[in-house]
Amino acid sequence: MSKPDIHTVAVVGAGMAGALFGLKLAAVRPDFRVIVIEATRRIGRGLAYGACGPQHLLNVPISRMEIGLKPGFADWLQANPDAQAALSTGLAESGGDLPGVFVPRALFGAYLEERLEEALVTDDGPGLSLVRGEAVRVLARPDRAVRLSDGREIAVDTVVLATGNLAPRAPGGPDQWFYDTPGFVPDPWAPDAFDGLTPDDPLLLLGTGLTTVDIVLKLTAAGHRGPILATSRRGLLPQVHAAGGTWPAFLEAALPASPRRLMRLIREQVTAAKARDIPWQRVFDAARPAIPAVWSSWSSREKRQFLRHLRTRWDVHRHRMAQRIHDALDAETARGRLEILPARLRGYRLTENKVDVTLAPRTGGERRFTAARVVNCTGPRRDAGSIAIPLLADLRDQGLALPDSLGLGLETENCALLDVDRRASGWLYALGALTCPQWWEITAVPEITVQVDRLVGQLANPAAAHLSAGDFLDLGAGI
Repeated sequence: MSKPDIHTVAVVGAGMAGALFGLKLAAVRPDFRVIVIEATRRIGRGLAYGACGPQHLLNVPISRMEIGLKPGFADWLQANPDAQAALSTGLAESGGDLPGVFVPRALFGAYLEERLEEALVTDDGPGLSLVRGEAVRVLARPDRAVRLSDGREIAVDTVVLATGNLAPRAPGGPDQWFYDTPGFVPDPWAPDAFDGLTPDDPLLLLGTGLTTVDIVLKLTAAGHRGPILATSRRGLLPQVHAAGGTWPAFLEAALPASPRRLMRLIREQVTAAKARDIPWQRVFDAARPAIPAVWSSWSSREKRQFLRHLRTRWDVHRHRMAQRIHDALDAETARGRLEILPARLRGYRLTENKVDVTLAPRTGGERRFTAARVVNCTGPRRDAGSIAIPLLADLRDQGLALPDSLGLGLETENCALLDVDRRASGWLYALGALTCPQWWEITAVPEITVQVDRLVGQLANPAAAHLSAGDFLDLGAGI
């Protein structure tokens, strides 16, 4: 294997972040060879836009899904015959406001996949190309390369990790042995997660966030009609979107300030907004662009304080669901099929083809529930320090990547990986969820688009400005 004559950039992962980065870098540097490495059959979709059905809507309206490609997402939807039914429903819901329409997530996946397929070349020259395989190791010497699980090695100059969200980890608590039994579903998006389930089987879902919302919708669409109990310590569901009104930015001007002080400020702003008949959602929208600056201003102790005491309440207000989804959950609750219970797990006991679960509700006492399956809906895993995914473990073991102390991902500086000595790499980079330790919220499309644009500019022109917290302030209104 020899060093490539053409500057070669390997992008590990063809989900939203990897696909967008590959497309944009290849567009501004057509002399580069940009190789997207993806193990799955579909490209441009990832978990968010691939493992979903027509009942799963985007968590934001169309206007927040514009990523700087041509045609734009809204234009593509209007010209796509397969999207017309979804558009019609969404327009009726939004009162004819196209930017405010919520459409199925799969449509955005189809849009991005189409952009990728149009741009791909099939030779070894410059341009955007695709390699099917799983990247398991990065070689730094004597020549840089990415090794695949089948033994192939791809000579590279630069590597960009865009692995997206990782499968959830097993919850803590008592009776850890249960998580190794068939009654536990470790990943609700695995193809075989609900194999053998009968329509009347009772289910216990661990978690009450957006993953739980998605799984309830998925099961309902598949004809499941058995009781579902969803539980978490606080039992909080994501809040619903609301249209109308605006609110000025306010968080950045309050810095530096502790997590508790900033949350008090947000509550004060919400009270003021309500007094003017402006939805509280606009206050959170106004806070959003300042979040990277807020996170960067906190000490490690303050970040831990936020994660332990305030994160859950922030998440349910910040990461919301469409009104249509909220109504569907309400309907399941009204039928008595879905129950949300704030509680702690006390233990599991296996019975014939079932598991008896003991819970301690926050209101006191004890609750027992018999489930055919217990489903892990606790959300994506972030702790790169212990996870055994081959590529991440290899980078960690070589000292080329440094997991953060809070268990949120990998330490980075302007997307460059920090090594074990905290030195920024000149050729290893990361995008999206892996970079949460620096920016906290870097998993939504608008933030990832900003990050991609900056890294593309940096690699295309090393003299270009690097990503800073101030770049996110241009996100504009809307969540």
